[in-house]
Amino acid sequence: MLTVRAEAPEDRESVRRVNEAAFGRAGEADLVEALRAGGRHSVSLVAEEAGRVVGHILFSPLTVESGAGEWVAQGLGPMAVVPGRQRRGVGSLLVREGLRSCARLGHEVVFVLGHADYYPRFGFRAAAREGLACEFPAPEECFMVAELRPGALAGRKGLVRYAPEFKNV
Repeated sequence: MLTVRAEAPEDRESVRRVNEAAFGRAGEADLVEALRAGGRHSVSLVAEEAGRVVGHILFSPLTVESGAGEWVAQGLGPMAVVPGRQRRGVGSLLVREGLRSCARLGHEVVFVLGHADYYPRFGFRAAAREGLACEFPAPEECFMVAELRPGALAGRKGLVRYAPEFKNV
């Protein structure tokens, strides 16, 4: 049975292995560890099956700079599922539970830089249509935003800046 729960300290090595396996490199695993070390994570969940961690998702605060000042939102990522469990609903469950956790904590807006054909099913839409740009070069359709509270983006525009740890990925 697949369950999603908050990451515990004893999951750290498993989370690292999941990220390395999913991405085929250490960059995202290093990012997770750097964000943890810097206290820059809001929600970190694992998907567990038969006592084994098979997926992980992390949300961290980011800043949106505008002429009217700065505001804080959340960034989804990385999200990883071990290759043998991909395309079987693990990632979808992690995203849904992660967004619910963010909403319960009072977060209103979440950004993701990801697959344009995957994230819209969770309420994400192109951020550029809302007057929001990413500091990193990316295709417009891959940088998306979701409101966890309807109307949270009203009158909000600007440049999204991720935590400094993202620059090393």
